[in-house]
Amino acid sequence: MKRAAGFTLLEVLGALVLLSLLLLGVYSGVRSATHTVRAGTLKIEQLDDVRSAQMFLRRELEQAMTQAIARDDNGNSIFFIGSSNEMRFAAPLPGYLGQFGPQLIDVKLVSNGDKGKQLVASLVMLPPDGSKPKPLGEPQVLVDGVVDGSFSYRGINQQGQAMDWQSDWNSTGNMPNIVSIKLALQDGREWPQLSAPLRVNAAAVQGTGNLLRGFNGPGAGP
Repeated sequence: MKRAAGFTLLEVLGALVLLSLLLLGVYSGVRSATHTVRAGTLKIEQLDDVRSAQMFLRRELEQAMTQAIARDDNGNSIFFIGSSNEMRFAAPLPGYLGQFGPQLIDVKLVSNGDKGKQLVASLVMLPPDGSKPKPLGEPQVLVDGVVDGSFSYRGINQQGQAMDWQSDWNSTGNMPNIVSIKLALQDGREWPQLSAPLRVNAAAVQGTGNLLRGFNGPGAGP
């Protein structure tokens, strides 16, 4: 009887080597695709963070109210406080919550503890009856990984002419017409320069009473 034909040991080893190379190629391709998807997802999330932060800032600045948030040494009302790394103003609460009074919005650049900065927003409800202001949750990080940034302000003088850009705004009785926010972000992320107009009108005036009574935060009046 003839012996049945089969694979030699060398042929089996060769097939195993080819199969291993094939599996290694598939694994490398899957790993590369997974890495690409993760990188793309992270990039999208970062872009969404920037877009959400800009939408929030633009919306709140456009709704800024001529509501006194502090007073100077002469008792004059201050409606807007701004520096190169912080700004504070009042805006209405969204929707039906507006009946509970306006909110004080504080936006500033702070250290993130990792050689960078964060753009942070704090919200405080200002009850119209003058009772103690109520923080609306914890401060929210709008954008992390800020390398450098600055706020600047531009208004109209008494002659109706546009003023130069200023790094500080502490004028009494008036507000800037436009606020610019420039940021440089880590990891090559882009922050399109934000220039938001303040669409203040007479209907937004809520009087000159100091709604910050009992509030010990920065810039609070007596």
